[in-house]
Amino acid sequence: MTERVIIAGDGQMGLVLAAVAHASGHEARIWCPLPGAAAPLQASRTCARLADFTLPTAVTVTEDARIALDGATLIVSAIPAQFAGPTWSRIAAHVPRGVGVVTVTKGVEVGSMRRPTEVLRDALPQRPMAVLSGPTIAHELALQKPAVMVAGSEDAAFAQRVQGVFSRPWLRIYTSDDPLGVELAGAAKNVIALAAGMVDGLALGFNAKSALLARGLAEIVRLGTASGARAETFFGVAGVGDLATTCFSPEGRNRTLGEMIGRGSSLTDALGATRSVVEGVETAKALRALGARTGAPTPIIDAVCRVLFEGMPPGDAVRELMGRVAGAERVG
Repeated sequence: MTERVIIAGDGQMGLVLAAVAHASGHEARIWCPLPGAAAPLQASRTCARLADFTLPTAVTVTEDARIALDGATLIVSAIPAQFAGPTWSRIAAHVPRGVGVVTVTKGVEVGSMRRPTEVLRDALPQRPMAVLSGPTIAHELALQKPAVMVAGSEDAAFAQRVQGVFSRPWLRIYTSDDPLGVELAGAAKNVIALAAGMVDGLALGFNAKSALLARGLAEIVRLGTASGARAETFFGVAGVGDLATTCFSPEGRNRTLGEMIGRGSSLTDALGATRSVVEGVETAKALRALGARTGAPTPIIDAVCRVLFEGMPPGDAVRELMGRVAGAERVG
């Protein structure tokens, strides 16, 4: 079956997935949510943040939601977590009835603590939903380097459909029936990546960074299982796989911003120096609140919040974490 795939969002992941869908033999369109963004992309077919990438000429680009969504059979939401709710509420009337929606957003909405699929269900009820996530640096996907992702959905047939649309010889898609775990893993790893970047900025070494990843994973498992997800999800592609990539890749936006803060930049200055949305910053607030609601201890997430929003020096946060009472090791 040939799909008409609509990518909502013109960020790096949205562009790459449009190219992947086209390469798989499907029609692909990109909807640009910001005024004035479509014309330059339609003309140049390139992105300053994706070197060596050219959007196929057959992929149409528009900022008119009505035109973009007309006849859609599959929608991919690549809208950042803090903007997804108002964006989809604004254009919901143009979304065809019953069309399935896939989110690739890795974050949690501040205040409501809604995950992207929950935001989408509120705006677009009664339709199949999936989350597509994994260790996927967009630049490497653009170069067609080997990668894996997981399509999580409570609807097994829809997960398999998403798997078919985005599978390529160099991109392997697994399926999962634990979308909650897949989604929380993608959101939480960004916050741990901020902490990993701070470790890099403080030049504390690989021992400290690896310890942070291990305990960060334990924290993610605790938070996830307390929220109703399955522990094994966090030890797979969407969990430890994505966590490692984000924390070690020099291209990781969250890790890079954390490194700037570790070197002494303020949050305001660090955010001003980046051209992309850094999902982990606002998500840290949401996950801290989720930890409090579920009773799951989140010492690393709490420390990140104190550094970002309460003025705690990163070195003091590390010393506080190291000063915690050490008992038997537990994951989850």
